[in-house]
Amino acid sequence: MFVFVCARCDAELTVPLSQVALPAHARQTYGNGVQLPVLMESGTFAVDPAPWGGPWRMWDEIDPGEAEARGIYAPVHALSDSTPGAIVIAPGDIRGTRLIPEKRGGACCGLDGADGPNMACEACGLPVATRVDDCSLWQAARLSSDAVRRVLVDGVHAAPFSWAELAELAEKGESTPPLEPIATWGGRVGSSYYWSWSPQWEAAAGQALAHLLVAAEGQPVKVPDGLTTDVFQRALDALLPAGPPTRRAVLAGPGEPAPDAGVDILLVPVHPQTGQTWAPTGPAAAAYPVPLPLGVWRWLVSPQLYLPVPASGGIPQDVLRDDPLPPRPNYLFRVDRRTFQHTLVRLPAVRSPWMRTILENLTQDRSADIF
Repeated sequence: MFVFVCARCDAELTVPLSQVALPAHARQTYGNGVQLPVLMESGTFAVDPAPWGGPWRMWDEIDPGEAEARGIYAPVHALSDSTPGAIVIAPGDIRGTRLIPEKRGGACCGLDGADGPNMACEACGLPVATRVDDCSLWQAARLSSDAVRRVLVDGVHAAPFSWAELAELAEKGESTPPLEPIATWGGRVGSSYYWSWSPQWEAAAGQALAHLLVAAEGQPVKVPDGLTTDVFQRALDALLPAGPPTRRAVLAGPGEPAPDAGVDILLVPVHPQTGQTWAPTGPAAAAYPVPLPLGVWRWLVSPQLYLPVPASGGIPQDVLRDDPLPPRPNYLFRVDRRTFQHTLVRLPAVRSPWMRTILENLTQDRSADIF
């Protein structure tokens, strides 16, 4: 485990933390006036490789060569010019800091980080972190990579779980439900709630859809029936040419049957600690791997079914009541636009003409019904 200390005075700024992969929804802005929870689990940190927040440079101010050197292969509205490599943690895990009141940004219900680092080291005053807790944003503290350094605290850096160990843990643990209650501001008695597709699922689908389009190579794609169809098929049909599917995608990963040689695309999990995408061996090794967060992938592979209520007699003790049925959203699943665009412009294949057309339609709201 590690603690992060001030680069100027060495004061400890965090509790001991273990490194995990940056969540797919780390840059998501969701809804209007929504109270999103904490982004990172307590006791963990992730490194965001891309710059985040101001200062900003407009696209016409950036040379195409510089953009590609930064891993951007298509036009965007603006690019952050801040220092990359921020350490993202739960706000409750930070220590020895104080807020900088004049750096509140354009906050609505909290802090949005628009004015840059808004937390300073309590010991020496160096700006070290940006607290984010405004409405519609995931709550997090982002330690500036040039203002802190990490220190190993137990002398040994634990090895990440193997895929086999993860498969065993996933069987025992909980996956990420596709539906959840969303808290909002403005209710008559404070906060209120509504049932919605999970914001985490919408962001995960945005990341995966960008890869699915690259894997499609401009041809129609068919994904597995069931919830996977609900999440991806409508978007794929809208963005890809019409016609019989010529490329097939299947779910694959640790503990699942090996896919056959005729599969073109694999929907596979991302290791939650390392961020590495699961890779198959054997005949399917040449298929394109589309990354999904482990919790989302686990639910698609093994959806948790609601058990029916017995026709007569009492409900057994171990059976969850399903009367009335769980609430469902009154709209079809939609992909998170921002996560989709953020991912797509960082894939070299986006330079192809048909992919650029998709991006242009996206900025002109021609695909609004799927985002």
